[in-house]
Amino acid sequence: MKLPRLKHYKWWLRIASYSFFLIAGQAVATLLGRLYFDQGGNSKWMATFVQSAGFPILLPLLVFFSPLLRSTASTPLNTSSTKLPPLSTLAFLYFAFGLMLTGGNLMYSYGLSYLPVSTYSLLCATQLAFNALFSFFFNSQKFTPFILNSLVLLTISASLLAVNTNSENMTGIPKGKYVIGFLCTLGASATFSLNLSLVQLSFQKVIKTETFSAVLDMQIYPSFVATCGCVVGLFASGEWKILRNEMENYGKGRVSYMMTLIWTSLTWQISQTAMLGLIFEVSSLFSNVISTLAYPVVPILAVMFFHDKMDGVKVMALVLAVWGLLSYIYQHYLDDSKSKVNKTSDNEASGAGAVIEVC
Repeated sequence: MKLPRLKHYKWWLRIASYSFFLIAGQAVATLLGRLYFDQGGNSKWMATFVQSAGFPILLPLLVFFSPLLRSTASTPLNTSSTKLPPLSTLAFLYFAFGLMLTGGNLMYSYGLSYLPVSTYSLLCATQLAFNALFSFFFNSQKFTPFILNSLVLLTISASLLAVNTNSENMTGIPKGKYVIGFLCTLGASATFSLNLSLVQLSFQKVIKTETFSAVLDMQIYPSFVATCGCVVGLFASGEWKILRNEMENYGKGRVSYMMTLIWTSLTWQISQTAMLGLIFEVSSLFSNVISTLAYPVVPILAVMFFHDKMDGVKVMALVLAVWGLLSYIYQHYLDDSKSKVNKTSDNEASGAGAVIEVC
């Protein structure tokens, strides 16, 4: 009895660790991204580049965990086959996810540059609603009353921010840019959620290998593709020409400019790797729930560090977003409790059957 309980505790420890690094990394990365634009940064492609360019820090981990991929200790998601998919299939998956990552990150950059960070973070919470929709079609996720309640609350929260345009323009953001930022953030949230659902589907149907090495592969190779795409975009757009001038005129100095970009890159990699860990430990929906926990925290920090305006409409949007998030978490708690009851019943039934057979 002690071994299964110890295994269960270790599983929760992994979940807690992934969750902490996901929330902390995402909150810090978002604030640093806003700092880049506030202090004189203006390159959307550079802001997109740093969201994926930190993947080399994961290479030592990939080397360390690679032998696990070839060992018999690897636990497949589908026990009927432990054979890895063809290299061409994996290359296609990594390339496709890399392109999606590039597009989503670019839209996030436009949203973060054109919106107050508090509004941006609250809009990002809608990715939970998008993920529920995509999980319904791709991951057999069922809609329950609590999930539907959460979707409605998150939709209302985003709608309140949409009609709050005039209030936001008092901060000096042109209405046209506000609308572009609003739409880009929603588009990025939808793209991100679709990516998560397809990643989970890939783990279940194609990769079929539940190892940390597989998670690292899914982070490193699409990030490499996304980084290459950003380099192409940086030169094709001509933004590379303004980078030197941008660094020289950065509000907090050249060293701060470089440190902002470096730490933004590192914190994004930490949060994204933790998110992938949650995907194969639980599900893409759960990882998105934990990711959304950072969004109510960011607006509060934005008021403290960036002096964002927190009016009544935005406070109401924040309350509705938190309420919708808690509704999602409670549904996962119910699912987890039900799963434990079913496992206990199955164990008792198998034990009773064994006793009868012995008799």
